[in-house]
Formats: sequence, C-alpha cells, structure tokens
Amino acid sequence: MASCGVIKNNILALNNCDHHHHLHQGLSSSSAANLQIKIQKELETLAGELREEIVYTVSKTGGHLSSSLGVSELTVAIHHVFDSPEDKIIWDVGHQAYGHKILTGRRARMQTIRQTSGLSGFPKREESVYDAFGVGHSSTSISAGLGMAVGRDLLGKKNHVISIIGDGAMTAGQAYEAINNAGYLDSNLIIILNDNNQVSLPTATVNGPALPVGALSKALRKLQSSRKIGEAAKVTNFTIYFSFLSIENKMLIYSFMKQGMTRKFGRKSEASIFEQLGISYIGPVDGHNIEDLVHILKKVKDIPASGPVLIHVITEKGKGYPPAQAAPDKMHGVVRFDSKTGKQSKPKSSTLSYTQYFADSLIAEAKEDPKIVAIHAAMGGGTGLNAFENVFPKRCFDVGIAEQHAVTFAAGLAAEGLKPFCAIYSSFLQRGYDQVAHDVDLQKLPVRFVMDRAGLVGADGPTHCGAFDTTFMACLPNMVVMGPSDEAQLMHMIATAARIDDRPSCIRFPRGNGVGAHLPFNNKGTPIEIGKGRVLREGSRVAILGFGTIVQSCLAAADILKGVGMFVSVADARFCKPLDGDLIRKLAKEHEILITVEEGSVGGFSAHVSHFLCLNGLLDGNLKWRPMVLPDRYIEHGAQSEQIEEAGLSPKHIAGTVLSLVGEAQDSFHLLNL
Repeated sequence: MASCGVIKNNILALNNCDHHHHLHQGLSSSSAANLQIKIQKELETLAGELREEIVYTVSKTGGHLSSSLGVSELTVAIHHVFDSPEDKIIWDVGHQAYGHKILTGRRARMQTIRQTSGLSGFPKREESVYDAFGVGHSSTSISAGLGMAVGRDLLGKKNHVISIIGDGAMTAGQAYEAINNAGYLDSNLIIILNDNNQVSLPTATVNGPALPVGALSKALRKLQSSRKIGEAAKVTNFTIYFSFLSIENKMLIYSFMKQGMTRKFGRKSEASIFEQLGISYIGPVDGHNIEDLVHILKKVKDIPASGPVLIHVITEKGKGYPPAQAAPDKMHGVVRFDSKTGKQSKPKSSTLSYTQYFADSLIAEAKEDPKIVAIHAAMGGGTGLNAFENVFPKRCFDVGIAEQHAVTFAAGLAAEGLKPFCAIYSSFLQRGYDQVAHDVDLQKLPVRFVMDRAGLVGADGPTHCGAFDTTFMACLPNMVVMGPSDEAQLMHMIATAARIDDRPSCIRFPRGNGVGAHLPFNNKGTPIEIGKGRVLREGSRVAILGFGTIVQSCLAAADILKGVGMFVSVADARFCKPLDGDLIRKLAKEHEILITVEEGSVGGFSAHVSHFLCLNGLLDGNLKWRPMVLPDRYIEHGAQSEQIEEAGLSPKHIAGTVLSLVGEAQDSFHLLNL
C-alpha cells in the first residue's frame, strides 16, 4: 500500500532530526508495512499522536488548527486504506491537511510551515507528489477529482480518486456543478463529505461559533437525524454490492431497498439530495470511529465499478484539544499559542487592523443611513462584519462561501434602492468576477465592494494574495476604484462610497494594522471628491505617485532621499478610476521624473497612468516615467515584510529607483545592498 511508503518516507526524514526527540515513538515508527497491518487500537493511538503533533507544531508556528484536528482519524484511515500517491487524495481548501503533510514525509519540516522557504499552509503540487492538487480556495475538490477520474478512465488506469470536502465548501455553487456532472458521467469517484456542522468559516467571531448558513445545513442535519450514525457501516455491504450496475438499475434496486427499510422501520427513508443527483450515498458515519471509517473505505475501494460515491462523515472541529473544542472559530486560524492553555501570543499594537477600521466606519455610516446593508461570503470575522451584525443583525447577510451569489444578491439589493456593502477578500472576489462585470457594472448598480487583503498577505501565500483587484476592477467602464493610504482615508472612502448612488465602487486595503493616522470624530468620515488625489510633500525634479497604503513606503523613501540631500514630491492618488488628470499633469510638467508605485499587478494603476500620459502627450518630451508594481509572477508565502522586499517595493527599493534615474547609480547600488 502507498500508505506504507508514505510513513516509511516520513521515518527516513526523521532519522537525524534531533528536535523531534520529544515526539511519540508510535508516530515515529509507523512504517508502511506495519501501518497496513495495524489493528484498530494502534490506528486510534496513531490518530491521537497525530493530533498532539499538530497542536505542538501549530503552537510554535501559527496556522490553521481546528480543521486539521477534526480530521485526524479520517486522515489516518485514508492513508491506511488507499495507495497514495498512486491513488489521488484531494483536500478541499486544504487548511485541514496538516496531518496529511505529517504522514507524507514532511513531518521534519512542519515547523517551517507558512514561513519563508518553508512548507506551504496548503497542499501544493510542487511541494510533494502526495499533494495531488493545489488548493487554498474552497469547493474545487470534486471538480478536480472528477477531472482526474475521467482522465484516469481515458488513459486506462485503475487508481482511485478521493475528494475530501467540507468545512463550509459545500455551500459554493461549484461543488454542486461538479456533483451534477459526476452523477451524469458515472466515473468512479469517492467523495468524502467532512460534515463538522460548519457551513460558514467564522474566524475571529465576536459571539462564538456561528450557526451553519443556508438550507444545505438543514438538509444535512435532517440526514443525521433520520439515519443513525454508525448504521452506515452495517449496511455498506448491501448498498455497495449493487454499485457495479448502471445508474438506472442502481436506482431500481435502491427503490426496492427503501421499500424494505420502510417495512422494517415503519417510516419512509428519504433519498438524500446526493442520491437524487445520481451519487451513491453512505452515511452518516462517525468520523472519529476508525473501525467504521476503515471498514467503509475498504468496501468502497474494493468495488471495481462503483460510480460516484459520497461518504457522509460527521466530525467535530477542534476534536481532542479542549481550547479548540470550546472555541473552534477562534482556533480556526491562529498565531503562536501556549499549547497548555490555548492562549494566543498576539502582538500588541497601538493601532487596530484596517479590517476593524472599516467595520467601525461602516457602523457609523449605517447608524445614520438605514439603507446601508452588508454582505459577506462566510467571512464575518475576517471581514469585520460580525461587529456590524452585532449592531444591525437584520441588515447583515452571510451567504456562505458563495461569492458569485454574494455579488448578484448585492446587485438585487441595490436594484431595490438599498446601499449594499459587499465585503469580500480581494483574492476571493476573483470567483465572482463575471457577476461584478455583468450583473453590477453593466447595469451601473451602486454596489460597494470592500476588498480586504489587497496586496501581499504574508503566510497564506499566493492563493490569498490580492494582486489583481486593481487590474480587474479598474478596466470596468463604470467602476470607481479607491485605495486609501491610511486608516483615516479608509474611513473617508467608506463615507464616499455610501454616497455614490449612480454606479458601482470599490475600496481596496491590505491585511495589517493602520499607521496611527488621526481618525475622524466618531469614526465617521468626510466624503472625498471623486477622482481627486492630493500632494503630501512638495519637492523638485522627482515626483513619486503612490496608490493605496504603499504611499507610506513612498513617504519613507522620501525620508531616505532627504538623508542624501534630495527632496522629492510625494502624492497620494487615492483613485485609480477616475484618475486625477489634473494632479498627474501637474506632476509630469513640474518634474523631470515621475514614478508610480502600487502593491498590485501589471495592468493596474500604473497602466492607467501610462495611458493618460500617452494620450496627453506627456511622454513626448523629456519626462522619465517608471512604474513600480508587483513582479509578473506569484510570490510565495512568508512574512509580509519579506514579500515586499522580494517584490522590490520596499522604501529602499523606491529610493534606489529614484537614485538610478537621476544618475546616481552608485548610491542606488549602495542603498540596495545595505
């Protein structure tokens, strides 16, 4: 079995690893051969040790905790039964795959997870052959798994494909698109629904764990109540026996079985939504009972032509670690913490996060404007909207992990005269882009998009990096695109967006804390004239024009240059669309050099400035213009400061660019090598 090789590789990697001396001998000695022959008790012990290892590792590094703890037994069972990497294991989202990483040869490197040059926090194809598909965003596992299953069939292979989905991912439309297609194609595919009673991802919630969102959660709870957990293991032999038949014959046999169950139990056994779509359903199964898990997985594995099968597994998020069980929401994503108490070592700061400033400002606006409503896609904690919901419970909508629906839902609210603020992480808004263009911008509906986590995000890496939002939003004809340089400007832009009623608008801001700017009274901003930037420092020869919070780095670069006797102008664009043409024209005519700086991809703010300069003949003379943007590649996970350095957007890089353009190449070289 592949699992044997998996564990064997893990042991080889640990032979000379002194810092793992404290770890359990059982986990260390789980080789390929003996994992295959382990009895139930030994597998249970291994699952417990795996759980303790996850707690120990994440307490030192930070990362995703509760989700991985909840699937410890499931992870052991999957790797015990299936032959990875020949059998393809796909973890949806991937934040629950820490145990998988430990069991696939990466245990010795777990304390590098989410750090520069270390392991990714998510499964990643480039990292290991055991990571069949790279993930980070939700609801992709069934689509990818179905593609692999059909590809396997076309190539005449016999391996298994296992998609593990849950933790909120079943609320996204893509999951149902894939299930619908899987039921039609009828290829062998094993879908494991990890049902931990969480359809939202309530990270950092104010009031504790959020109730699951949507009708799906009700349907799953109904299945749990109508079918005893554990019964599935007893009847699996009978249901799987007929799985080699065509879909029509399967449904015929299944109807006879249901009639028998009705006579036996005196009540009608309802087909699940999955069965109605042509997916064989097994469950619910106790996800912490290894004996049942192994039994069912082996039965499903051993049927040569079972078609798509969904195994409904019930787990508890945070299982086995009391602090995580008590607060699975707050222990979903964590910084370093005391493993004994669960207390997190959050760094102290004199300022709040941009997320909190946004929430405070929106609450202030909503107190005076009853038409303001808020929408988020299962990220009430991450977007700050839990605080809004505490004040306005009927004006805040969690739609689940469903960004496409969130956008068009907001469009419908706007069409009825309300003022929707749709708060979605920059990288997640990519999932709803057609709706932004077609349902919102084309109709000029005044939806206000709030794009948190814009720019480089640190440890979450390229899957969560908000590199592209300026580019894909500013190309839309009717969109107003704003980027605050500090927390006070953010509050002013919230006030501005609340008053834009004739077209859509968006505001981008980064992960992290404010800079200590003076805040408006009662957190209520003053509307800004649309399309107007501002000059922050007057200088000569060189002008630096920044968009967004990177303006702070532009100011720091100006301080560096001041130290070598050079006084440069610094301007805050505030708007990418519409551009402040008067400001750009002034900077171009009064300076020899113009540098634009943004924490975004090629095609964003600098591209719009370039277009303006060309159309207005401002590049026909002696003006030197240089754009500074994120490099045209994905930047891997690490500290945000290290990512900024790698991207070449630090204050010293900006200052170095200035020096090289004014002919001080030696000074520039010296500065960049300090």
